[in-house]
Amino acid sequence: MSKWMASPYSEYDRYLFHQGTHYESYAMLGAHLVEENGVPGVRFAVWAPHAERVSVVGDFNGWNGDAHHMVRQPESGIWALFIPGLKEGTLYKYEIQARDGRRFLKADPYAFWAEVKPNTASIVADLRGYEWHDQAWQERKRGANPFEQPILIYEVHLGSWKRRASGEYYTYRELADELIDYVVEMGYTHIELLPLMEHPFDGSWGYQTTGYYAVTSRYGTPHDFMAFVDRCHQKGIGVILDWVPGHFCRDAHGLRMFDGTPCYEYADHRRADNKGWGTSNFDLGKTEVQSFLVSNALFWLDVYHIDGIRVDAVAAMLYLDYDRGPGEWNPNAYGGRENLEAIAFLRKLNEQALTRFPGTLMIAEESTDWPMVTMPPYLGGLGFNYKWNMGWMNDMLRYMALDPIHRKFHHNLVTFSFMYAFSENFILPISHDEVVHGKKSLLDKMPGDYWQKFANTRAFLAYMMAHPGKKLLFMGAEFGQFIEWDFQKGLDWFLLDYPMHRNMWEYTKALSWFYRRTPAFWQQDHSWAGFKWIDPHDSEQSVVSFVRRGKEPDDFVVVVVNFTPVVRHSYRIGVPEPGRYREVFNSDYEQWGGSGVANPLPIAAEEVPWHQEEQSIAITLPPLAAVFFRLEKGLPAGTTD
Repeated sequence: MSKWMASPYSEYDRYLFHQGTHYESYAMLGAHLVEENGVPGVRFAVWAPHAERVSVVGDFNGWNGDAHHMVRQPESGIWALFIPGLKEGTLYKYEIQARDGRRFLKADPYAFWAEVKPNTASIVADLRGYEWHDQAWQERKRGANPFEQPILIYEVHLGSWKRRASGEYYTYRELADELIDYVVEMGYTHIELLPLMEHPFDGSWGYQTTGYYAVTSRYGTPHDFMAFVDRCHQKGIGVILDWVPGHFCRDAHGLRMFDGTPCYEYADHRRADNKGWGTSNFDLGKTEVQSFLVSNALFWLDVYHIDGIRVDAVAAMLYLDYDRGPGEWNPNAYGGRENLEAIAFLRKLNEQALTRFPGTLMIAEESTDWPMVTMPPYLGGLGFNYKWNMGWMNDMLRYMALDPIHRKFHHNLVTFSFMYAFSENFILPISHDEVVHGKKSLLDKMPGDYWQKFANTRAFLAYMMAHPGKKLLFMGAEFGQFIEWDFQKGLDWFLLDYPMHRNMWEYTKALSWFYRRTPAFWQQDHSWAGFKWIDPHDSEQSVVSFVRRGKEPDDFVVVVVNFTPVVRHSYRIGVPEPGRYREVFNSDYEQWGGSGVANPLPIAAEEVPWHQEEQSIAITLPPLAAVFFRLEKGLPAGTTD
């Protein structure tokens, strides 16, 4: 990792910035505590190419725009000024005079910290001085191959995981004391945090950003957040940040019309206006914007030791006609609807992130069938190493919402994902977007009575764990949050006092650890070598069965899922090898709230050809449940009996 230092605005720095290749532009721009000629103070620098005048204002000069005028750097749109005597904690903004004479205040785009909302001033912050203790983690990460590792992500909105009785937020350090141990206990490998870059509106959940370099002050200081990440790493947990490089909010103190003109956004209002979200789109073809955004991603990886970036709304960046009607967009130079500038930007972003920080997860939230999202740029891909499988998510949630009596008519919703399961490196997400805005919680999506809702959820989660691809689950689903997620309050933790919810919580924990301890479920996630159908065609009984394989020849798991409430006796399936098969996991066990229908004794394979195999076993299928079997010689240590 680089040890970046505040750098002067040298001719070379300015050249790189304007070329779109200054990948530590946060060292040049923003507010930095430095010494000049032996005098301590703060050096300010801001890019405002079309401003007539720029001043630094703050609590140190009574917010007087005539007190500290900045100096335009030669052949550059960068303005700079050193002010002696200023210290950490100083409040400031830039007063910008546009060419038409208007004066207005802007927060620093490169500020490292900001006032707690609703106030909007930037704050001089020193990011140095935190002593990290995650060296062992960083070494392991550099040497690891994420494709052959278990990845089970717990998606969290920090402001609503838990709240104080007063409604106040927990701090980063308080969450480090509570959330991280919880994640470790539950068997997750990573925490994914909804955007923590400074944002003015709680209801945006962080997806409408004003301060891309400022970790939100809602929960504490930059060093507090460093301590949170550090604790995660010491406990063996990776940290992924949601990040929004496609668009930004229009608040007056933010990036929009920064110098009185379209600076960060497109000049063409048809491209700049993001009507769906009420935001402005970044001009991804502008080189200075490229320096700003690529530097920002690398900033979080470097300064805060973040392990992964989940890039939000990639489809909105890739398509010129995204959420636009006829006459609201222009085709590219080749007559197509692809945003060539966005393609080039994403390739640059991923090349830099994965080259400079090996082992990083670069994850695309891409909701279309854009090809080769997770292929490297030199092969024509976008360069991500993972993509959310939105097709699988939509199909399965639609399927699970059906009354089981109707599921046989929609069996393709379960099986279709396997047609493309290895076309990209996928993460299977059940995210925050699926439990808001009237979509219901995961538990409440399920049909049937109280018992069936839990049984359906347990079966679905087990099927999800067995399906090829890494996994992501939004907070609350693990214990059966019954109402939709509400960002304004904490999760309903009191539900753990109720037996079915407590059982659900215990079940999810056991399932997570089974996944972690079963290489067949993740070692060959992205290859047909790790998967084989037993029977994808039993639509009449709404049953699917398949085999997941690890790298060792005898390391395989037989997976059978019954999506109906009907117990099926003597259900025969073909198995890959002769021998005795033992049930090693069953979502219908009584301790998890199930009915207790099981296969308690090992089952000897019979020389009865079935499902194109030379041998088969006859099993009992519990209702609305998934069961896993292993050949006895392949049982791992710690297997559930």
